[in-house]
Amino acid sequence: MQIIDALADISAAYDALFVDLWGCVHDGVRVYPGANEALAAYRAAGGRVILVTNSPRPRAGVADQLKDFGVAPDAYDDIATSGDSARLAMYRGIVGQKVWHIGYRGEGDGGFFTPPAILDDPLAITTVPLDEAEGIVCTGPFDPQADPSALRPEFLAAKTKGLKLLCANPDIVVDRGGVREWCAGALAQLYTEMGGESLYFGKPHPPIYDLARRRLAAIDPNVGERILAIGDGPATDAAGAMGEDLDLLFISGGLGARETGTPPLGSPDPAKLDAYVAETGIVPTYVIGSLR
Repeated sequence: MQIIDALADISAAYDALFVDLWGCVHDGVRVYPGANEALAAYRAAGGRVILVTNSPRPRAGVADQLKDFGVAPDAYDDIATSGDSARLAMYRGIVGQKVWHIGYRGEGDGGFFTPPAILDDPLAITTVPLDEAEGIVCTGPFDPQADPSALRPEFLAAKTKGLKLLCANPDIVVDRGGVREWCAGALAQLYTEMGGESLYFGKPHPPIYDLARRRLAAIDPNVGERILAIGDGPATDAAGAMGEDLDLLFISGGLGARETGTPPLGSPDPAKLDAYVAETGIVPTYVIGSLR
């Protein structure tokens, strides 16, 4: 594990980057200082950048959101989202045709309930009350500040009916502008703990990495196999990189900023970082305070 000062210190050894968004490129409100410049410089030198995110939105919705956050178009080549992977599975009927939806539904869902164009014969999905549902689709909590346990009564009823829960975002928490929020992964975790079956499509699970590789190959069929994963989540980014046998640049100033003693735009405290790595079991190849 090597603490570095800048992406450019090690990026020449890699043909492509799989880059997490929340906690690495932006904080849910605005882009982090230095992130645009670091990624754009890597691309200018010939590297490819795929943003790999556990956002439940399809990639077009994420791209629109990135504009609002100030992420530059020249900072990346394409996007692979957990929402895209989950949406494909939903429209193939993995949890049935009538679904109880947990999360926001409307303009802000980024088009999750729009059938994917690549499917020739998508299932007609309808959202219904829980007592009519054949399955559950969770894109996020109804209230990101509310404790997930508030859904225990509904989950008990769903488990009794044998409903499967499709989780469109395996993240447990994120920090939006410094305020911690619950994500869909926290609800899926609770449902599993209660004896229900949860299906995941984002990091650290293989489907999103398969999608990222397909997006990478579509951009450059001759791209090399040296891929560096960049992320801040131990249970998602780090576990996914380890499972895919990818080198990992761990962003210590994201979810683990307090535990690793990483100040804003600074570097981690080596002793605290060692303790954090030992506690979480992650195996970073490199560590940096923030993407720069």
